[in-house]
Amino acid sequence: MADIVFYSNPQSRGQVAHWMLEELGEPYETRWMDYGGPMKSPEYLSVNPMGKVPAIRHKSRDAVVTETAAICAYLAMTYPSKGLVPAVDDPALADFHRWLFFAAGPLETALTARSMKWDVSPEKSSMLGFGSYRATLDAIEGHLEGGEFVCRSGFSAADVYVGSQLIWGLRFGTVEPRQAFREYTDRLVRRDAYRRAERLCGEQAAASRQ
Repeated sequence: MADIVFYSNPQSRGQVAHWMLEELGEPYETRWMDYGGPMKSPEYLSVNPMGKVPAIRHKSRDAVVTETAAICAYLAMTYPSKGLVPAVDDPALADFHRWLFFAAGPLETALTARSMKWDVSPEKSSMLGFGSYRATLDAIEGHLEGGEFVCRSGFSAADVYVGSQLIWGLRFGTVEPRQAFREYTDRLVRRDAYRRAERLCGEQAAASRQ
């Protein structure tokens, strides 16, 4: 029996956590949630009071984790033998934490502002965690130009989250199609786990429309 229960919707940020679970390779049970009533039901609000997906319940630890970046980090650190997080004594752990949370904070906010067409005047940029859209993209581009993945030690859970932000941003036009971003995301979308998660979400989305 699966120890991890995964709550998601195929057309949500749950796709990121789904990719992470496929990279992890541990058994999990997916509970597909429709928007509206099911996500706002008392049963699900006891899992995530925000009434949003994704979320996971780790049954053997009686633990619930929400927020996509947190799910990626939690799974990687809970199953260190899977090699999805650098070891504690590996200097690459600094990049893991730095860029995972950069993507969950400044990058997420900058892309949301871009999508919503929120104008930020230069004199107000110092008040914002992401500063400006261009400064945010320049920062992540500068790091990715130095290697194949976020961590120099190889692929990690940080790539699942950072990569997803850039894959979606390039797809929907909120990320400038810079060469470093295209090359990085091209490497990621060829991964078997990414393709499995995309297929599973696509199949569920198609079934829900019938």
